[in-house]
Amino acid sequence: MDHPVVSQQEWLQARKALLQKEKEETHLRDAVRAARQALPWVRMDKDYIFDTPSGKKSLGELFDGRSQLIVYHFMLGPGWKAGCPGCSFLSDHIDGALPHLNHHDVTWTAVSRAPMNEIAAYKKRMGWKFPWASSAGSSFNHDFHVSFSKEELATGSVDYNFGRVASDKANDELPGLSAFFKDKSGAIFHTYSSYARGAEEIIGTLMILDRAPLGRNEDSTMNFVRRHDEYEAAAE
Repeated sequence: MDHPVVSQQEWLQARKALLQKEKEETHLRDAVRAARQALPWVRMDKDYIFDTPSGKKSLGELFDGRSQLIVYHFMLGPGWKAGCPGCSFLSDHIDGALPHLNHHDVTWTAVSRAPMNEIAAYKKRMGWKFPWASSAGSSFNHDFHVSFSKEELATGSVDYNFGRVASDKANDELPGLSAFFKDKSGAIFHTYSSYARGAEEIIGTLMILDRAPLGRNEDSTMNFVRRHDEYEAAAE
């Protein structure tokens, strides 16, 4: 990538112009965050049962005694040999945040359709500590539009990211993030969901790369990403 080489004064002028755009981005992000917090909530009248390392748990029990729950819809279907590289990339950023989230009354958990033994094996391979539950046997993934049957895909499009997506651009599993609140009576509310690139800001590596001289240096979205134990092998 070619860049003009200029004097310090010319660079400073260009940098100040960029600073104005960065401030606009910050103010827009503040406005989006406020709008997100102002979203109405939907009461969860349907309960779900999940498999966890300590046995079966309801959605309410996944809160682990806290009032807020964030579920990362991790792409790991039954029989998969490994989890989605992109979901794995995001998940590499979670363990260090857990003490801060928990202190702030927030529980984070991944949820996948794979059975618990397959989740446990992949989690061990990656060395992660965050909670991870299996939704196998429940409609949780389908109800939150992150898992699709062969019949759904055969129709030509599926309901994803609040719209219809062509089946040839979808998969039987897709990523997403959903947030829930539990009040003192035990009632649970769905407060937020995002899909596709909606959780990108969680991936701190991308935010750092955006400030590196060559940025993300990608040909397509995150095409450079590998599971963290595959980089050396990929370079050979």
